[in-house]
Amino acid sequence: MNVKANLSPEDIARACADAMWAEDDASKGLGMEIVEIGAGFATLAMNVRPDMVNGQRIAHGGLIFTLADSAFAFACNSHNERVVAAQGQITFIKPGKLGDRLVAKAREVSRGGRSGIYDVRVTAGDAVIAEFRGHSRVIPGAWLPTQDQ
Repeated sequence: MNVKANLSPEDIARACADAMWAEDDASKGLGMEIVEIGAGFATLAMNVRPDMVNGQRIAHGGLIFTLADSAFAFACNSHNERVVAAQGQITFIKPGKLGDRLVAKAREVSRGGRSGIYDVRVTAGDAVIAEFRGHSRVIPGAWLPTQDQ
């Protein structure tokens, strides 16, 4: 099957997300869900459970980072290339709280050669919780079979 000839960019993104999700035990284990997926973007959500708050009784920053990182991963793997993180940085703006539904919206800022830059905004309702920037790197392989495989 020639993926690029037979599927739209949105269909490719959805199929790549389905293939990734099937193997993503970490995101599933934290109760994340894919809300929206498309070429170069992804939205994931996660509810803050009692086992996700720290000693301050707010959402653990590492778990907020993980949600942002997962949204980043689904956005940068949406073009049927296998892509990993080369770097990620987060700025925490407001605390997430127990019971909050955190939503991470990732979008492609630039993509060329083997590198990409993606921004992710994590919100709880109208409040911005964190801003994340990830740098990606393409590695060998594809999520979907191509004519060459």
